[in-house]
Amino acid sequence: MLHKLSSLSLLLFIVLIPSFSQSFLAPNVALKSHETLDIMKVMISEDKTEIFMKVENRITGGTFCADRNIYIVYPDGTRSLLLSSNGIPVCPDAYKFKFPGEHLDFVLRFPPLKKGMGSVNLIEDCQDNCFSFYGIILDNSLNKKIDDAFFLAENEEPARALVSFMNIAEETGNSNSGASGLLYVNIVKLYGLTGNKVKSAEWYKKLESSGLPETALYVKHLNSLGIVY
Repeated sequence: MLHKLSSLSLLLFIVLIPSFSQSFLAPNVALKSHETLDIMKVMISEDKTEIFMKVENRITGGTFCADRNIYIVYPDGTRSLLLSSNGIPVCPDAYKFKFPGEHLDFVLRFPPLKKGMGSVNLIEDCQDNCFSFYGIILDNSLNKKIDDAFFLAENEEPARALVSFMNIAEETGNSNSGASGLLYVNIVKLYGLTGNKVKSAEWYKKLESSGLPETALYVKHLNSLGIVY
């Protein structure tokens, strides 16, 4: 009887041990390459990281594939290579869309994410039309605040959106490099939209001197919108 009780106690202990798991729905991204390609969810567990994605076809005869060389890139520059994918052909094989407006859902699987990552990049290393996501924000509370700020901007309330982005920037500082890039870019844009070119230029210069890993890309993005100081 003693043996049976010990076994039962061990079984209960094993069952009650929680497994580590986090999920981030539609995380904000500082910068991405493809307008119609989105990250729908990121799921992180002890044995893998899964990135659920969706791409929309907008042309007749469109195709899409994923290269084998896809990486999660950490803020310090280290990389984690794709383990497997589901729902997407590996280039040069390609999915052939049947009509404009069709969506393709697929999943990319990577090794477990390093602990404590506030943001990462997702990079496809290929020869042509490669996709990239810089500053995928892995903080649900922060994503909610950014979503609320974007809601104001999208509903033609740039002044209130600017206040929200400024408050978030003050709270986070440069502790999350992906979030910082997103915040700098949108603060520069919103100061311009509200007519304050002086402040817009001031934050543009702050971005240039920020030391963020993707500073040059963020500045190039602003330049492509005609924002140059």
